[in-house]
Amino acid sequence: MTNRSRKSAREGTGAAIWENVKQIGLAIILALVIKTSIVEAYKIPTASMEDTLLIGDFLLANKFVYGARLPFVGWRLPAIHEPERGDVVIFLYPGDGVTKYIKRCVATPGDTVLVRNKELYVNGKRFPDLEYAKYVDTSRHGQPRVQPRGPGGRNSRDNWGPEIVPPDCYFMMGDNRDNSYDSRYWKAVPKDLVLGEAILIHWSWDESKNPSPAVSVTDPLSVPRLFAFNVVHFFDKVRWQRLFDIIT
Repeated sequence: MTNRSRKSAREGTGAAIWENVKQIGLAIILALVIKTSIVEAYKIPTASMEDTLLIGDFLLANKFVYGARLPFVGWRLPAIHEPERGDVVIFLYPGDGVTKYIKRCVATPGDTVLVRNKELYVNGKRFPDLEYAKYVDTSRHGQPRVQPRGPGGRNSRDNWGPEIVPPDCYFMMGDNRDNSYDSRYWKAVPKDLVLGEAILIHWSWDESKNPSPAVSVTDPLSVPRLFAFNVVHFFDKVRWQRLFDIIT
């Protein structure tokens, strides 16, 4: 092979490698744009939204509808609409600005919120209990619940307000009203912490049925044991009836 042929071969290989690098880089950028600005997956970790959402549900959230944030620069695009009463919203917990929470928006800026004997009133009107809202008065394990109180003991889980929702803030509550850590305890959520609207359950895994064996760093067989266990019980643990349910 001549020097010219070798040079051409090297250039061809380099061009192919560079083309692959560009395609991978473009795919990563597009994935980041989609994840941060349009659609994001979210897993339900607690029982605060039962029975609308269950522990082990995996959701898709529309981040575009409330004004998506552009990656890297943090700018927010214009919203299609602001959060509305009844929307199931994913947001950052106001206490740390990092942890993702999911609740139902029950009141918007300027609304007056009042809870009396568990019943929620917005602007003097009873806020309707949606299909899966519930009041169980115990934890999901059947233990009695202590009603946490706000500053000075004025507000509690079952009796709260009246208070007006501040500008650019939203009052959030869980559908499992007696077992939800929500705006009754840490006030309304600022708009800047709102991430998106939950739209669809794309997967649901019931760990309460045939709980998986624990994984231990000291037991090298624990991971294959876990994998084999979940393969055997796969069809029992998937909540097939919940797949692709629209969240309302």
